[in-house]
Amino acid sequence: MQLKDRVRVSSGTKWEPIVGYSRAVRVENMVHVAGTTATDSDGNIVGVGDARAQTHQVLKNIKWALEAVGASLNDVVRTRIFVTDISKWEEVGRVHGEYFKDIRPVATMVEVGRLINPEMIVEIEVEAILHLKEETT
Repeated sequence: MQLKDRVRVSSGTKWEPIVGYSRAVRVENMVHVAGTTATDSDGNIVGVGDARAQTHQVLKNIKWALEAVGASLNDVVRTRIFVTDISKWEEVGRVHGEYFKDIRPVATMVEVGRLINPEMIVEIEVEAILHLKEETT
C-alpha cells in the first residue's frame, strides 16, 4: 500500500496542540478545515454580537486555511454552519452566499446550544476537493 502525504496547517492558537487538532488537513486532493470561528490573528473575537461580521471573519479565516494548503474557496464542496441563534440564519446565510454564490457547495446550518465562547455566534467547517471538473444538472 502506498502512503499518502498529509499536509497540516496551524493557525497558531494555543488550543491546537492542547486539544490535538489542525486548522486544516490536506490528504492528496481532499482538504478538511476544522470548525472555524470569528477570531483575528491575536485570538480576539471579531464582531461580538454581530452575526454578519462574525460570518465574514469566519470565512476569511477559512479562506486563509484553504490557501495555506494549496486550495481555494472554489474547491469547497461542503460547508457545515453552526449558529447559536437560528433566528440569525438569514444574516449568516447571506454572507455565506456572498462567498459561495457561484461555487454552491452543499451546506448544512444547525442551531447549537453554545460555542466554546459565549460571544461567538457562528462556527463553520468546510471540506474541499482540488482539481474537480465542474458539471451541473
